Amino acid sequence: MFKKILIALGLLGTMIGGAAFYAYQKLNELAEHPLTAKADQFFIVEKGTSSQKLAQLLEEQGIVQHDDVQYLPYLIRFNPQLSKFKAGTYSLNGLKTVEDLLKHLNSGKEAQLNVQFIEGKTFKIWREQLSKASYLQHTLSDKSEAEIANLLGLPHEKLEGWIAPDTYSYVPGSTDLDILKRAYQKQQKALDAAWQNRAENLPLANPYEMLILASIVEKETGIAQERPQVASVFINRLRAKMKLQTDPTVIYGMGDRYTGNIRKKDLEEATPYNTYVIEGLPPTPIAMPSEAALKAVSQPDSTPYFYFVADGSGGHKFSRTLDEHNKAVREWMKIERERKVAKP
Repeated sequence: MFKKILIALGLLGTMIGGAAFYAYQKLNELAEHPLTAKADQFFIVEKGTSSQKLAQLLEEQGIVQHDDVQYLPYLIRFNPQLSKFKAGTYSLNGLKTVEDLLKHLNSGKEAQLNVQFIEGKTFKIWREQLSKASYLQHTLSDKSEAEIANLLGLPHEKLEGWIAPDTYSYVPGSTDLDILKRAYQKQQKALDAAWQNRAENLPLANPYEMLILASIVEKETGIAQERPQVASVFINRLRAKMKLQTDPTVIYGMGDRYTGNIRKKDLEEATPYNTYVIEGLPPTPIAMPSEAALKAVSQPDSTPYFYFVADGSGGHKFSRTLDEHNKAVREWMKIERERKVAKP
């Protein structure tokens, strides 16, 4: 009898061992099973998701196509390091196996998307760009510019100039207002620093005037080393009580009527932004200035220049007198004519 008991126990042990080995193989097979995610697919884990619910979601979304996906909770239970998956939205790019996915969900590294705001553009352009950003909650679609400014805590009804150019990362599900708040705070900080570190005796009454002038400098040149020189021209003209006479302000004042050319009548039109007509600065910025443009206005070069014109090579020719400037304009016009003739 004792012998039979031993045999029975041996058989039972063998069966248990075999079952355990089979289960171990199945779990290993599940861990190494490839994912069938689509390109750029995201996977959302909500707060409180259980391992059973996780398995269900993976199967429903076609991410894990495996007969034994229902055993995922056991895989997680026997691998405690994979059990602390966190709520969030995750990119599946670069993940190959179920184990890779579980490790990624435990890392808490949510998907990062980007929206890029280019310096020198207007709020109108940036708003259109923001409205097309993927996986972003669009909460501002029915809001006016003044309403958005109020939501940001801005002391002005126009947002022009107040949003910092940069590339902003966000996780899916963020709001457009979240991004604008970050961009506004960044610009506010840059403007405060520029104002605190400004040169003495600048003809600017307050930080907002510095922001306005920086937007003009931003539009006048995209060459970094030129910005302090361009800023110096406008500073010199403001000190001398001369009109700024800068085309970008005219274009901004024309709005949608601008089609690529400025005519004589446009230069003579009395708009709040036509610096060929008005004295001093326009009422608001005309674009979103970079931190570099703010610094250029804060610390402009000390020059004798009152004029500048394109030199045909991407930069500008700076002049002290109107006669010098007119000569530089004629040279630029000659270069333009020759370029048009040479153009096939």
